[in-house]
Formats: sequence, C-alpha cells, structure tokens
Amino acid sequence: MGALPSPRKTQEEKMIERGMESCAFKSLIACVGGFVLGGAFGVFTAGIDSNVGLDPKDPLRTPTAREVLRDMGQRGMSYAKNFAIVGAMFSCTECIIESHRGKSDWKNAVYSGCVTGGAIGFRAGLKAGVLGCGGFAAFSAAIEYYLR
Repeated sequence: MGALPSPRKTQEEKMIERGMESCAFKSLIACVGGFVLGGAFGVFTAGIDSNVGLDPKDPLRTPTAREVLRDMGQRGMSYAKNFAIVGAMFSCTECIIESHRGKSDWKNAVYSGCVTGGAIGFRAGLKAGVLGCGGFAAFSAAIEYYLR
C-alpha cells in the first residue's frame, strides 16, 4: 500500500518549520531548558548541603530561614546560568556541525562535545582545554550510544 497523500503546506507553515529547525531556535530552546534544569538542580543540591546558610566567621550560629533561602537561590541561579550556557553552546555547535557536514549522526554530538568542552576548559589553560574536549566528547559519545 502507498502512503496517504498529505495536504500541501502553506507558506506560513513552511516559514514556521524553517524557524523551528534553525540553529538559533534550537540553541534558544537548549538555553531555556538548561536554565530551568540547572536552577532545579542547584536548589536541590543546596537543599541537601548541610553548610547552606552557615556563616564562616561564626559556624556555631544557626542560620535563619532567610539566609538559607538566599543561599539556595544564589546556588540555583549560579547553576541555572552555567547549565544554560553549556546547553546553548552544545546545541549551537552541534547544529552548525550538522549543517556543515550534511549528516545527522553520532559524530556531530562528539565533535560538538569536543568544541564545547574545549572552549570551557580552555579558560583554565591548554591542558584543561584538551581534557575538557576529550571529556565532553566521550560523554557525548556515551549519551549518543545510549539514546540511539
């Protein structure tokens, strides 16, 4: 049996489809998703950290609820920003690499992981950049292997 005929797409549908497939849109979605996920992760880790809210000058004083919540919010925001940046960098580089190669396979994620990890690690020096590249590439390869 043949496939069912589908109605032709309107110009508006084609325009929206092109926009949603663009690297900028994919990066924006990854950035927002990373921000939300990072914020939740930061608040969670602050919630299980016994040192949240403690004053290093007076460690015996019990912190107030306001101090604990402030520290949790600060950690949540810090994680949110970091996850957003990493998500946007990875998504953008993967999309650009995929567009350049013209293929959608596991290698795109590995190359993107190397670029992202290398860029993040390079701030601490060449050795850290090389290790970041290798670490992110290996992690990306493992995730791609697991998901495909």
